[in-house]
Amino acid sequence: MPLASNASVRGLAAAEVASLGYEMVLGNTFHLFISPGHDQIRELGGLHEFMGWSRPIITDSGGFQVFSMGHGSVAEEIKHRRGAGESRVISITEDGVAFRSYLDGSERFMGPETSMEVQAALGSDIALAFDECTPYHSDKRYTALSMERTHRWLDRCIGWHAEHGPEGQRVFGIVQGGVHSDLRARSSSYIAGADLDGVAIGGSLGQEKAQMREVVGWALEPLPEERPRHLLGIGDVDDILYAVGQGIDSFDCATPTRLARHGTAVIADPGRRFRLDLTKAECRGSREPIAAGCPCPACRDHTRGYLHYLARRKELTGARLITLHNLTFMAELMRGIRAAIAAGAYPAYAEGILAGAAPWDPPRFPVTGRG
Repeated sequence: MPLASNASVRGLAAAEVASLGYEMVLGNTFHLFISPGHDQIRELGGLHEFMGWSRPIITDSGGFQVFSMGHGSVAEEIKHRRGAGESRVISITEDGVAFRSYLDGSERFMGPETSMEVQAALGSDIALAFDECTPYHSDKRYTALSMERTHRWLDRCIGWHAEHGPEGQRVFGIVQGGVHSDLRARSSSYIAGADLDGVAIGGSLGQEKAQMREVVGWALEPLPEERPRHLLGIGDVDDILYAVGQGIDSFDCATPTRLARHGTAVIADPGRRFRLDLTKAECRGSREPIAAGCPCPACRDHTRGYLHYLARRKELTGARLITLHNLTFMAELMRGIRAAIAAGAYPAYAEGILAGAAPWDPPRFPVTGRG
């Protein structure tokens, strides 16, 4: 799911994102609460009509921003703030979070009921329950206290939604517990026992890929298989392939679009960590496309040399073209994953991608459709 944090997948029209095959995008509850405000979006027909997106939308809870502001740093999502309007947490209590707006410094508040009210006004198809996302460096005692509070917040979210939520909006709970196996197991068991439509795995997943994969495994073990499982904030090619193999159904991540804005393309090359930095000198005189066979307009119509020039000049056209490429790559990857699962050949497909096969290459197994 591409991020439409501010009611926009940066640089692209909603119709362009849909044309790539994406079925859902993720809106950012926190940012839309700050600006333009959920009341205005509701008055303008809800988030679907506001941004011209007719397909499903999932909205996060605002909990990641609690983590961002409450533990000493402002995360990537908030780095577009202006001037003195930095976000600063005033307090994190049982009621919720008091903070200063990154736009004008005014005091604002978000709690479980606030988060659900905002998401109801936005009219998203899936709302995430309000949580605190503890960072890697939090000690186990604080992580446990935060997790228990997140569970109490979940109960309040479910209660508010049962009474006030819009018809048809689904609610997912978020598994927390940091990098501690016993806490992850407790949180997953609590989420599994709640009256929810699906489960998201969030919070700190560790400092490195090996630990992230271990934490995901702990979180998945107690979860019921019949509910959808979403992994928050993970978008690297190898991580997606691993997580799907473990039983994750869906993902959201800023990585493909953020990389594009910094001149980096996603490519089928595990030796480069699936990334090509088009700003590097090696691309300056290249007449190659980003990736041979890729159906995106950047690869179809332009060379690495041209995209190098645009990226170095920070031209908006360059950011748009590389964004189209990166989202095409990820869409093709997910199509291939779905087809491989349907054909009973997922391990072979994953091994092929990890060995350097492009997701648009002809599959090595019988496929009756495109996912």
